[in-house]
Amino acid sequence: MNLKVRLSIMNFLEFAVWGAYLTCMGNYLGVAGLGSEIAWFYAIQGIVSIFMPTLMGIVADKYIQPQRLLGLCHFVAGAAMLCCWWMGLSAGFGNELPNKGAFIAMYTLSVAFFMPTIALANTTAFTILKNNGYDTVKDFPPIRVLGTVGFIATMWFVNCAVWEDGAFSFTLSDNIHKFQYTYMQFFVSGFLSFVLFAYCFSLPECRLTKKEKSASLAETLGLNAFKLFKRKKMALFFVFSALLGMCLQVTNGYAGPFITSFKGDVAFADTFAANNATLLTSLSQISEALCILMIPFFLKRYGIKVVMLMSMFAWVFRFGFFGMGNPAMPGVLLFILSCIVYGVAFDFFNVSGGIFVDQECEPSVKASAQGLFMMMTNGIGATIGTLVAGEIVNSYCSWEGGFLLGDWKTCWFIFAGFALVVGVSFALVFKPEKK
Repeated sequence: MNLKVRLSIMNFLEFAVWGAYLTCMGNYLGVAGLGSEIAWFYAIQGIVSIFMPTLMGIVADKYIQPQRLLGLCHFVAGAAMLCCWWMGLSAGFGNELPNKGAFIAMYTLSVAFFMPTIALANTTAFTILKNNGYDTVKDFPPIRVLGTVGFIATMWFVNCAVWEDGAFSFTLSDNIHKFQYTYMQFFVSGFLSFVLFAYCFSLPECRLTKKEKSASLAETLGLNAFKLFKRKKMALFFVFSALLGMCLQVTNGYAGPFITSFKGDVAFADTFAANNATLLTSLSQISEALCILMIPFFLKRYGIKVVMLMSMFAWVFRFGFFGMGNPAMPGVLLFILSCIVYGVAFDFFNVSGGIFVDQECEPSVKASAQGLFMMMTNGIGATIGTLVAGEIVNSYCSWEGGFLLGDWKTCWFIFAGFALVVGVSFALVFKPEKK
């Protein structure tokens, strides 16, 4: 099979695992009696990303080939996710979880081993491409597109799939037994993790870099990646990566409950958007897939600063359009515009940032540097951003009748204002050398 096709399948499965629950988990948490803790569930992803991607990057640099470590991480993550599914199954459809602590523990274990796989998948793809003479800037984005396609595929599946009275079906109408409202989304994620675990061991080898001279303690532990902070350009890049990372999980955590909340308003209760929030937000991932293909052109023509600025200001529009829209015409068009600009907001930062880090680092620390990038964005940044967003949402909104109702408009405008300040600051202080 063609090498790039094999890497595309790897990316498809990698993000299909995530897409099964990331954007719709909030709806289930509300049903399961954990609605007030939505921010913490997304913050957990950030907390484990502070150290797990870096640790797994060290292991991938020094001890275990990255494609094998990728598979092993998915085995543990999938097993824990299936435990979450089993606890939900035991509680039953529409019922609160009797042991919320155990559910949170298994979810934490799952994401602790899943989050490093994003960086490991990048390292695996970059290494295999380079070992076979490919150009990562040109050849990686089309491969990464299949990751977004996988994310979309499981979003659509979970949005429409229904399991009721032992029968499986698909529907676009409202149904409490849809996967997006139940524990079945965790089963889909766990099953796909096991599939990827097996697939990773069929990928080509990514041989570890061996040093001829004796390594220092910092090199042995992989801590030499932190020396990148001594370079002003890289230090600023990582700082603003953390600031922009504060935006990453806000809509993943709250877009679903926000759009679904309109079902609590009789004027919007029967609209297609209010009853299919996961399907509507999947437009964000479709936009993401298209935007990935534009990254090589923008990155080569304008450089990392302009590309990241485009991402930052896209976040302003992402939040602002949510604040001004509603599920009925013509307000739903603003929701659609918010989903379209998400592609620029997410990809022009995450994918181009990964490429930038790969180009700026020595081969011996590439995996560690990718883990450091993940730590700053999905770790420190996403953790702080999600918890602050949760406090803001809980201040203006509350759960009533299974819906998170309140002054959503103010919440979205606060988030948009933050993204605007970050974008303007970045434009003023980040000045990488031109090549």
